[in-house]
Amino acid sequence: MYEKNDLISIVIPVYNVEQYLSKCIDSILNQTYKNLEIILVNDGSPDRCPEICEEYRLKDNRIKVINKENGGLSDARNVGIDNSSGNYVTFIDSDDYIDDDYIDILYKTLILYNADLSIASHKVIYPKKIIDKATGEKFCTNSKEVLERILYDEGIDLSAWGKLYKKSLFNNIKFPKGRLFEDSATTYRLIDASKKIAVNSKSVYNYVIRNNSISNEMFSEKKMDLIISTKEMTDFIKKRYPELEKGCERRLMYAYLSTLTQLAKAKEKNKSIQVKLMNYIKHNRRRVLKDKRIPKRDRIGIISTMFGFEFYKHMWNIYAIFSGRS
Repeated sequence: MYEKNDLISIVIPVYNVEQYLSKCIDSILNQTYKNLEIILVNDGSPDRCPEICEEYRLKDNRIKVINKENGGLSDARNVGIDNSSGNYVTFIDSDDYIDDDYIDILYKTLILYNADLSIASHKVIYPKKIIDKATGEKFCTNSKEVLERILYDEGIDLSAWGKLYKKSLFNNIKFPKGRLFEDSATTYRLIDASKKIAVNSKSVYNYVIRNNSISNEMFSEKKMDLIISTKEMTDFIKKRYPELEKGCERRLMYAYLSTLTQLAKAKEKNKSIQVKLMNYIKHNRRRVLKDKRIPKRDRIGIISTMFGFEFYKHMWNIYAIFSGRS
């Protein structure tokens, strides 16, 4: 079942990550699977990233460097896809790194089940703690089951990385330029377009939490993009799979809670957004709480909002400390 040796394209958007980039690229060069096309998309990075990319290009002929004006993560991924030659493509963020068997696991799993998309798991690398998201499961399924598990955060997530795609899936699907949380706007569509999806829940991707990453910078109204993308996703899923409506309500509530958490972590205040977020949660929380399937973390978060924003903020700080997230 594992006789193929397809060319696999790895797309790595690069921007302002000079202290992390070498570790990322080295982890790719150390892959046990060797037939790779490594596409470094320099998205107008203002630091030494362009020089580092060029140094690596001269070391390994599998590396291709694309230099472009800054257009954001989505634009860089789209450019990388458009310039890729492999039948399969995967994504790695340039401040993360992968285990030596990352490609092997994803490719073997995809070939074994003759799937359109394969999914592995990951570890979240916090400064004081590592959380392993693996469940140990191995199976092949359909789009509906994968989307349902995403809606309830059951072992599969919306990240673009940690997955291997048939390149043909991107013929009519692109990442949305200029939007944050672009994975939430794209991955569900790629899943829905896949007839067969294979899962090997081994943690082979290392997602590094750093203080100056996009997801951890100061709060701005762009953080509301998560809610916009999640609303698009849940509307799409409810139309396609009406029986997943409760899961869609849970996922949208999660987007509001996650955005509220970002606001709670920020030093500056934004009263109008705070009111908007709290109003949605207030008017929808009782219905969502009736769903026995929602994660315990969500249930605690929703209940804490009943005592106001400051109490929610206090509870989040306690949770962050005891969970090793701060």
